[in-house]
Amino acid sequence: MSSGLALGRSFGNRLPAALRPIRPLCRFPGVRMASTLPRLPVFEAIAGHDPDATVVIHSNSGRRFRYGGLLRDVCKVRNRLYEAAGREDIDGERIAFLVENSYDYVVTLLAILAAKSIAVPLSPAFPAPELQYILNHSEALMLLSSSKFASKAEEVLKTELDAPPSYLQLTKFHGDDGGTDEKVTLEKSGPGSAGMMLYTSGTTNRPKGVLLPQSVMTAQARSLLQAWEYAPSDHLLHVLPLHHIHGTINAIFTPLFSGSCIEFLFPFNADAVWRRFAAPFLNPDQTYNPETTPYNHRKITFFTAVPTIYSRLLATHKTLPPDVQSAARTAISPCNLRLAISGSAALPTPIKRAWCDLSGGNVLLERFGMTEVGMALSCGLDVADRVDGSVGWPLPGVEARLVDVDTHQVIEPGQERDAHGRERVGEIQLRGPTIFAEYWRNPEATAKEFVDAKDGKGRWFKTGDVAVRRAVDGAGKSSAPSQKDWTRGMMYFILGRRSADIIKSGGEKVSALEVEREMLALPQVAEVAVLAVPSGKWGQKVGAVVILDRENVPEGKWSPLEMRRALKGRLASYKIPQVLKVVEHIRRNAMGKINKKMLVKEVFQDEFSGDEL
Repeated sequence: MSSGLALGRSFGNRLPAALRPIRPLCRFPGVRMASTLPRLPVFEAIAGHDPDATVVIHSNSGRRFRYGGLLRDVCKVRNRLYEAAGREDIDGERIAFLVENSYDYVVTLLAILAAKSIAVPLSPAFPAPELQYILNHSEALMLLSSSKFASKAEEVLKTELDAPPSYLQLTKFHGDDGGTDEKVTLEKSGPGSAGMMLYTSGTTNRPKGVLLPQSVMTAQARSLLQAWEYAPSDHLLHVLPLHHIHGTINAIFTPLFSGSCIEFLFPFNADAVWRRFAAPFLNPDQTYNPETTPYNHRKITFFTAVPTIYSRLLATHKTLPPDVQSAARTAISPCNLRLAISGSAALPTPIKRAWCDLSGGNVLLERFGMTEVGMALSCGLDVADRVDGSVGWPLPGVEARLVDVDTHQVIEPGQERDAHGRERVGEIQLRGPTIFAEYWRNPEATAKEFVDAKDGKGRWFKTGDVAVRRAVDGAGKSSAPSQKDWTRGMMYFILGRRSADIIKSGGEKVSALEVEREMLALPQVAEVAVLAVPSGKWGQKVGAVVILDRENVPEGKWSPLEMRRALKGRLASYKIPQVLKVVEHIRRNAMGKINKKMLVKEVFQDEFSGDEL
């Protein structure tokens, strides 16, 4: 089995001397090749799992990796990091990496933590200038890449870097041979400055580095372990990008704590995902037996994705062969797929209902999170606790409050309505061990996003998202021990980003997300983005950018008048969009999010001063 780092084989001497890869260990005879790791909670958890249990499956190839070999491989790569640095003290150094979704990614992430360094995952889809910015801003000591992304690394290293990092090219691990596992010792030393740094999307300013110490990563994982009940029996299908908190914490780091199996199938392809779901159930005459089923054909029990992925799956299911359609429905039924989660963007009600209908009652679980806080709010595991439009309650270990957007006063329990009976809209503020430490070397931005607390229990982080709290009959009644301590009281309903999704039109506040949910329930609408369009008369107008469903609007025309007629009775008149633009495509990022400030400038520039409607 290949187990190390090939040091710069693809570049040779074509790079300037400052950019050439570090040479082998013989230059640094004082560096010790140790089989010890610091006693991080994630390593303690991995060491306690069944060594023969599967940690990672590569879906397409069927290559399997066991928990028993994981810490051994982490040691090997960590030692190569010491070798590259010429020293064993790289505590707190930033190490950036370009690695595909794979076992190699898992080992690389953990090896950086084992070196007590800060892991900086990079997106291979980013253009070189964006990666250059991250390397400069993070002041990365090293850039690691797999052989697959060596050319991308070379492209980035040829840009104008402030302090070019050392470059190491990883070689691929080829699968576990099931042999004797090398003994790895967990020493008493602490975690040092180990952690991860993710970069924000930078929709309004240059991306900020969000520093997540390993203690924060661990707190986030433990919170989710209690809330979503990950287990060694879980088989998680991973289709997400890995430079986001959703794909890394929810779908890698937390499963490692529980001993679950992670199967990588990336990039996302709806047909491939359906066929993978269906694989264990394609023979209706044969009872499913995990002991005799190939590892990459075992049933999926845990799936987490973004709304656009569920939308594509629903749209393509009907194009599958009949036997695959039937097997796929069986695969996503509640008795097989125990948990399907939707996040990173608002889930349209029609998608939630359609998935429930197709699966025979599997209700998508909604949650709220962001780079700075991991997951913060979530609906519960009981179906009664998965309320339409709600993201549930604060997760275990998370404190949440609402601060009125007008009065800036905390909305205490029981004060959810004003003197006129109207719901009070508040910004979500959070605190607890799951909150990030700082924006990297940006104390001004960090200070701006936190507010001091009067109770002396720590600062509150201002999320910039606004919500209302409501009591929901029948919800919050779970008797399960892992649920009843946190799925209680009023539920949170996200209205959107304070800066982009709250439209102030003629003195009224309109939630763009509410309007989007209602518009997506119309048969004419395939996709929609509701935006605040600047207006001299109204302050802001409600605008809608729509992709039509060609099956229901065959001529491709849908007028503003027809839109208003369709929404009458669904929405108050002041919430119905005043301006409409039909487009063929709405640009989204890798997590399905739309930059609304950019979109409104692109689409409604000619409407900024027009108040004709």
